[in-house]
Formats: sequence, C-alpha cells, structure tokens
Amino acid sequence: MNSSHIRAAIVGSTGYGGVELIRLLQSHPKVTVTSVISSSASGTPIAEGFPHLTEIRTDLLDGIDVDLIRSKADVVFLATPHGVSMKLAPEFLDAGLKVIDLSGDFRLKSGEVYKQWYKHEPADPALVERAVYGLAEVYGDQVAKTDFVSNPGCFTTTTLLGLYPAVKAGWIDPDSIIIDAKSGVSGAGRGLNLSSHYSEINENFKAYKINKHQHTPEIEQVLSEAADKPVITTFTTHLVPMTRGIMCTMYAKLTEQRTSAEFVELYRQFYEGRKFVRIRPDGRWPATKEVFGTNYCDIGFSVDDRTGRVTFISVTDNLVKGAAGQAIQNLNLLMNWDETLGLQFTPVYP
Repeated sequence: MNSSHIRAAIVGSTGYGGVELIRLLQSHPKVTVTSVISSSASGTPIAEGFPHLTEIRTDLLDGIDVDLIRSKADVVFLATPHGVSMKLAPEFLDAGLKVIDLSGDFRLKSGEVYKQWYKHEPADPALVERAVYGLAEVYGDQVAKTDFVSNPGCFTTTTLLGLYPAVKAGWIDPDSIIIDAKSGVSGAGRGLNLSSHYSEINENFKAYKINKHQHTPEIEQVLSEAADKPVITTFTTHLVPMTRGIMCTMYAKLTEQRTSAEFVELYRQFYEGRKFVRIRPDGRWPATKEVFGTNYCDIGFSVDDRTGRVTFISVTDNLVKGAAGQAIQNLNLLMNWDETLGLQFTPVYP
C-alpha cells in the first residue's frame, strides 16, 4: 500500500453517515473512493438515490464481496447498522484491510453491557479488545498504531470532549454529572420512522430513550477511565426540529472553587494543538450553527458560584465530528498524516 495515497471502500453507503463520508472524501488529497457498497442497492448508480452525488468517481454501487473489495481498496469504512459490522469487520481485517467502524459494535468493552443496551449478541471479545476507540483528541496516539478503529457515537463525542478534561483533572465530581443532549433529526438515520416524520417533528421538541439511550454506557466507560473509578451519569436525549447538529448541556458539582476563566485555560491546555476542538473565551458559549458542516467541536463554560456547579456547553455536527468527519480524522491518524487533511471546512453560516 502506498501511504502517500490510498483507496477507500464505504460499506453502507446509502445511509446519511455513508453519504457524508463520500462527500468529505471527495476533498481528501490522499484518498480515492474506489468502491461504494450497499447490499440493498447493488448495481445501481449512487446518484439514483442521492442526485447531489452525480459527479462521484465510482458509478455503481457494489455488493459485499470481500475479494472484490480487497482488490479495489486499502481501507474500509463500515457505515452499517449495529449488529452488521461485527460480522463484516473480521473478514476485512483477515483480508489485510484497515477497518474504521462507525457502528456501535466494538465500542463497549463488556459484552454483557453491549447486549443490555444494544439488544444484540456481542461481537467476538478478541475483536472488541483489538479495536481502538477512536475519540481522536483523547486516544489519537493509540489510533496511530492500529489497523482497526471503533468510531465513537455522535452524542458520546460531543459529551466526552466537553467533560473529559475536567473529570481527568478532578475538577468536578463525576457522580454529579447530568447530561442534557439535543440532536437534529439526521441522527435518526434515513430510514422511515414515525418519530422523524415531518409532521411529528416540525414545531415540536421531545425527549426520547429516557435512561435507555445506547450511548450512555459508552460515555460512562470513558469517563470511568478518566476518573479512575466507576462513573454513572444521568443522560437524556432530545430531538429538535433541525437537520444537523448536537448540543450537549452538562452540569456537575465542583470539587473546589474554580472560575470559568480557569476552565477555559484548562481546556485550552488539554486540547493544545488539536485543531478541531475550539474553546470559547470566558462569557461566550457556542451554538450548533457555528459548527454546521464541519469537524469542529466548540465548547464553553459557566461556573455558578451560588450553586457550586459548572455548566458545560458542547456542540458538534452529528454527521461530521459525530460520525464521518471523525472517521476520516482517525484515518489520517492511523496513516500518520496531518489529522486535518480533507477536513478543513469553514462552517456553513447562516
């Protein structure tokens, strides 16, 4: 494999995550998309379902044929539903391909926890152990040494980037964390679903999967590692009538008196050199529109001296930093390229 330029296949290319991978990789200077794969639409042009991709360099959707894909690609992105990647990943790894999985199949280290939250039988424990959790700003050094990345969930990325430095530093009580998360409708995927029907979501705002969202154990797994003890959180998700974007508003008790300016400095130091995390100055907080269409995560803080709590505001585009963009960032890291390659977009505004 020529590390100066590689070929990529995308499995699950008719969902929003797969289509976003196609869009972003068209601008990557070192990657050529040579195969877009859909088990349900094999042999049809990708532009038939997505006319905005009329100029894509690969014309027809391929079926899932490991030998064919191996002859056409060096890396495979799995943008498949939960329960599917665990069957495909070992075949591609055995074929010598690098694999970046955007599903939840390899994120949780405990098979029992996976079964409880995802309602599927877990993947092979050896493969779960082999997969590197791809929260790029935290585990980037490990990503650079692997050939198998488990890409984090969208809510998880937004939450963890907002909380991890404070938990790691011991500045907040991890047992007090409450996460209030809001997502645009694209997070539900492209499949037909009553909850994402226009007349159901337009001019509406609702909570869902209360105390049952599958990203909960993923968040707790990483925060437990940061805190060096088990962490349990209250995590509530909401659907808002917009297409893209996640805002996580998070609350926690301070372990000692701190100022908002001190949090700004802590986070700027922690994420120094990581270009996709932008820390707002004291007294300013981010909005979802300010990261729209990009791989940025923007974070702001407010310490409340009256209550002894701190509020974190963290925003991402759920389809980019929350999915396809971070997957490409992880590809850059495992290829030892500049992690910003193909991802240097200015947010679409307004």
